[in-house]
Amino acid sequence: MPDLERTLQPVIENISNGFRVLLLNGQRQVGKSTLLGNMSKGTNRGYVSLDNMASRKLAQTDPELFLQQYSPPVIIDEVQYALSLFPYIKIYADSHRDDKGAFWLTGSQKYKLMQGVQESLAGRIAIIDMMGLSYREKIGRPFSSIPFVPSMDKQDMAKLTIRDVYQRVWEGSLPEVVVDTKIDRERYYASYIQSYIERDVRDFHNVSKPIQFFDFISVVAAQTGQLLNYSSLARDIGVDVKTAQSWMGILERSGLVYLMRPYSPNVTNRIIKTPKMYFLDTGLAAYMTKWLTPESLMSGAAAGAMLETYVVGEILKSYLHNGKEPSMYLYRDANQNEIDIILEQDGILYPIEIKKTANPGLNDCKSFGSLQRLNKKTGLGAVICLQPERIPLSREVVSIPVWEI
Repeated sequence: MPDLERTLQPVIENISNGFRVLLLNGQRQVGKSTLLGNMSKGTNRGYVSLDNMASRKLAQTDPELFLQQYSPPVIIDEVQYALSLFPYIKIYADSHRDDKGAFWLTGSQKYKLMQGVQESLAGRIAIIDMMGLSYREKIGRPFSSIPFVPSMDKQDMAKLTIRDVYQRVWEGSLPEVVVDTKIDRERYYASYIQSYIERDVRDFHNVSKPIQFFDFISVVAAQTGQLLNYSSLARDIGVDVKTAQSWMGILERSGLVYLMRPYSPNVTNRIIKTPKMYFLDTGLAAYMTKWLTPESLMSGAAAGAMLETYVVGEILKSYLHNGKEPSMYLYRDANQNEIDIILEQDGILYPIEIKKTANPGLNDCKSFGSLQRLNKKTGLGAVICLQPERIPLSREVVSIPVWEI
């Protein structure tokens, strides 16, 4: 299976020159160890995976001996299985201050990892989040150092048909599924979910109802692009609201789900209003909701929500894969004005609507004017859609093809 270049590679190289420890965090199977392994070719950097039970046992029971056996520079894969290593990594980092990039760590359980970082490695570690393949990475054009904001500047990108777009949505972003065209897709995703529940969820979250948790994932996938309603989720699978909230937290910390909070000038208000829920890998979401072909997805009831989910994921990747954290929100006000996305950058608000249309108009962005009451500077707005060209809809709004994000 050929390896695709990742946008994060120069980011990791640059950060490694300034930090002794680097943690690459993200959902399983997004290509973390592959990326670091490719970057290590031709160097003396070692590799060990804590998915290997013998290595995990040594790391847990005798971390000092483990680090003698796997001395820096080294990649330690799935480090969340042995947080007992962190104090010893700290000792090494403090006594080798000039040894930049000594430890490259990967992990897929952010909550557990952050506990270890806060207790032992604060100030000594750089943390980078990684997602699956972006569209630009899929087509071999990975390196763009500018995260997405609406612009009138046309991109040199090949046009896609609507069917082509939904092929990308349906295939998702997990590298193995994207690259290996002969893979048994159904078997791969079934194994992926089984492994996720039996290993990550069981090992780290003590979920006692794995079958209901599987049903929960399915319901969440079916509700991607909707406002989060814990009561509805709980009712659909027969658990209480507290359990639904706990399980949603697991999906979010595992990188399967992204919760987009509402925008408010008052930062404290952003975390108490209802967020919108996105099941980030649209290929996995399509599998969980039984859309068996791109054509059925394109013409089905979930077509709009899945396209919106795909676009949100692509925008997120444009930031995270450049080592940046996006300030991305949804907008809703008391007058029922809604905007799919607000990007905030340097104090400027960029409103974005996502539409499954090839013929956008100003009516598709009629809520953009509601931002004026916030007394903040507003930048160029965008309607991201299926129109084949980047075309100004007005002086304030541009339509952008999905594939030009």
